[in-house]
Amino acid sequence: MSDRPLNDRVDGYAAALVEVARAEGSLPQVENELFSVARTFESNDELREALTDQSLPAERRQAIVENLLGAKASPITVNLVSFVVGAGRARDLPAIIDRVVERAAAERKHVVAEVRSAVSLDAKRQQKLAKALSQNLGLDVEVKVIVDRSVIGGAAVRVGDTVIDGTVRHRLDQLREGL
Repeated sequence: MSDRPLNDRVDGYAAALVEVARAEGSLPQVENELFSVARTFESNDELREALTDQSLPAERRQAIVENLLGAKASPITVNLVSFVVGAGRARDLPAIIDRVVERAAAERKHVVAEVRSAVSLDAKRQQKLAKALSQNLGLDVEVKVIVDRSVIGGAAVRVGDTVIDGTVRHRLDQLREGL
């Protein structure tokens, strides 16, 4: 079975979200907020179950989004996430948002590096990392940081299909395999 219909649907929603955010003059802010929403959705089982539970009325699932994001995100971001959830596409939310981020970066002629780190990286460290990745990959790279305590230390970087895993967890797993 082909993933083509899913990919088309994800691309269609992503294109629509980018256009709305651009028309509102808020694409950079919305892009960053959506990225955070997707990572939260992926890491929170209870939230994911609530937003994808088709037995709950769409209005109830949208109210959950509005309650969670209302004070933490722009109204545009809240409305876009609420729209996707209300349309019954919450399961596709991370994929849709990842395409939004990719599209927005591509418009700036950049690629996105998703960095998982045990701690938040300040702007200076993000810039240094982006510069090093740009030099090594030969591409203009934008860094998006995900704080993930499970990495223990170090960082894991994903740019497209390329993964560079310099986490303490990865090193411990390698040592465990070697023993």
